[in-house]
Amino acid sequence: MTTATPLAATQLCDRALIRLSGDDVRGFLQGLVTNDVRALEAGPVAAGLLSAQGKALFDFLLWADGADVLIDCEATQAEALTRRLTLYRLRRALTIAPEPGLAVHWSAAPDGPGQPDPRLAALGRRWLAAPGGAPADAAWRAHRLGLGVTEGVAELGQDKTLWLETNAGALNGVSFTKGCYVGQENTARMNWRQKVNRRLVVVACGEDPGEAARIWYPALGQAVALVRVEQIATGIGWGRIVMPDWLAAALAEPAA
Repeated sequence: MTTATPLAATQLCDRALIRLSGDDVRGFLQGLVTNDVRALEAGPVAAGLLSAQGKALFDFLLWADGADVLIDCEATQAEALTRRLTLYRLRRALTIAPEPGLAVHWSAAPDGPGQPDPRLAALGRRWLAAPGGAPADAAWRAHRLGLGVTEGVAELGQDKTLWLETNAGALNGVSFTKGCYVGQENTARMNWRQKVNRRLVVVACGEDPGEAARIWYPALGQAVALVRVEQIATGIGWGRIVMPDWLAAALAEPAA
């Protein structure tokens, strides 16, 4: 876990932390989430918890704190995620509870406190520290969408979007070698058969696109939409698809 003294306007108030402690926390998560929990030794890990069909239920970042693991998730989804993890806990001697003593902080600067976002280094740096400082949520959203990166229930949907359709493969949110986890069968099949037919994209648009988009941010003039891959190449009629380098590379290369 990385801690630092908060700077002005760094706290992501829309994020919350859940602490998992007790008996073999990492082994518990390894059988549930999409990414390899062993990678926590090197820094935070991006991952998701899926339905049995491989659709996104929750997306989050994992942080190591000694033997404990902290889940950096949407504040509005923290209670629901805690309940879901508690169902999977069964009789394990685990504690799954909010961590109010820490908050998620962010800076767009390429260096400074914290660690690079594990999804994409250009997203900036994150760290965990005591709550404080002005909210940075609006700046974070604008920065993130400008790089074509989607997150959260409003953009990914809940039990609506297959994990690879969220671009998790291109954004370091899935391991294809770690072994079984919830939703692994469909996710692996899509990858090996190169069947990611749709992707979530950010679209620059001046007007509300209505049902064509998952969500529209009028202040930014941007929307998030689930678009067929062939439309990404040919364009859509209601806006301009944001095409960052990482997405162009993902579309140009076959699945692993």
